[in-house]
Amino acid sequence: MTLPSFKMDSIVLMEDGPCTFAGYPRTARHTIVHTMNVSPPDLASWAASLIHSRRTALPKRLCAPGPDGAQKHQILEAAAAAPDHDQILPWRFVEVPEPSRTALGLAFEEALITRDPSASEEERSQARDKALRSPWLLLAVVRTGGEPLDIPAPERLLSAGAAIQNMLLMAAAMGLGSSLTSGKALSSTALRTLFNLSAHEQALCFLNFGHIAQARQERTRPRVAQYFSTLPSN
Repeated sequence: MTLPSFKMDSIVLMEDGPCTFAGYPRTARHTIVHTMNVSPPDLASWAASLIHSRRTALPKRLCAPGPDGAQKHQILEAAAAAPDHDQILPWRFVEVPEPSRTALGLAFEEALITRDPSASEEERSQARDKALRSPWLLLAVVRTGGEPLDIPAPERLLSAGAAIQNMLLMAAAMGLGSSLTSGKALSSTALRTLFNLSAHEQALCFLNFGHIAQARQERTRPRVAQYFSTLPSN
């Protein structure tokens, strides 16, 4: 990523430990530059570089260590910048620490057995193992119903999606890998019970963060013409 030009007297340099960046290992220390003196054109260029540098790194491609305490706070803080109609805060995130991974794995297994009572022991083991792969694991929960009644579920889901993207971009800026994972277990009774979800809440997806052990092949992204059009005049 190419950083914009800065006034040297406004720069504060912060360093963290050895990490990977965009899937490529770096033995040098990763430097983060913070400044308030960035002109709008440079800031836009930097933002575009950050956005397009984000890549999905599935849990099997992530390795420890995950983000430290300060990085976790900064990633979570980024979610608060998401659009939120009337500031109803329709979403929340639940961390799944190491001691709770076994319970999550059992919920995955129970959800599988409910769907397929004939599931083999290997399939059940694979379901349990899914809870163990991510260095830092969060569940995104969205309140799709309830008060206020005039803010529909799609608006709440959009807000949650924006919050999640902010978190993924912050992780990318730190040189961390991230991904979203879902599956049929999200709507299972076992998972809803484990996370104590209310009647108006739904589990949206899991967020996975860590360092990138193995980069995935870069995929071709859609062109603007594939998703943009103009409403014709009458």
